[in-house]
Parts: sequence; structure tokens; C-alpha cells
Amino acid sequence: MYNSVMEKTYIMIKPDAMAKEGVAAAVKQRITDAGFVIENEKVFTLTKELVEDHYDFLVEKPFFPEILEFMTSGPVTGMIVVGENVVAKMREIIGVTNPANAAPGTIRAEFGTDVMRNVVHGSEDLAAAEIEIKRFFG
Repeated sequence: MYNSVMEKTYIMIKPDAMAKEGVAAAVKQRITDAGFVIENEKVFTLTKELVEDHYDFLVEKPFFPEILEFMTSGPVTGMIVVGENVVAKMREIIGVTNPANAAPGTIRAEFGTDVMRNVVHGSEDLAAAEIEIKRFFG
């Protein structure tokens, strides 16, 4: 018999969503409506060092300065979200990186503007979730 597993993931509401009235609340509502629990959350502004650590695979790219500027431009909300198969299910709810290609009804399709201003970050797998929770919550 299939045994479901409770998991934790890291979800971050990005500065673009924080700046638009009601969007952060709508994202949190989608999380809880899906049956997940926001175990911990905090609002903070990312430092240059945190952005470089979080996006270490992009630091050498020519567009990284734009990412750095955007991600440090205002507050974000970091959340530890808990639930059954939460990593995969949250990625479905969020939608693909580019809002133009995201499935209708997903967070990014509804609220995202472009590949960078796509409202929310969600851990891609359990290993990333563990690293990101440690990075942002200690």
C-alpha cells in the first residue's frame, strides 16, 4: 500500500508580489486551501549575500545583477510549508517559471509578470527544501 509522507518545503513570496495589494494574502490562501500548513513565516529583506547564496548557479550569468537588484528591492515573505507530498504539489500550484507558459489557475499564471517577476519561489525537491529552510530560517 502507498504510504504518504509528510514533507516540508520552502516557499518565498517575492518583492513583486509583496508590492501588489492582496497578492501575498492570495498566495497564502492558496497554500492553506490546498490543505497545507504554514508552519513558520517571516517577512524580511534579502541581503546581497543571501541572494548570491540562493542563486549561486546564476551568479556568473550576465543577467545576475538584474536578479540581485530585483530580489533586494523590497521585502519578501519566507515560509516553511508542511504537508503530504508538499514539494511536488506546491510546484504544481505555483506553475512553471515563465508565467506566460504557466497553466491557467496557477499562482504564476494569475499574478506573474515575467520570468523574474513571477511572484513566488518554491523548493524544487526535498534536498533543496532542506537547504533553503536552513538558509532562511537557521
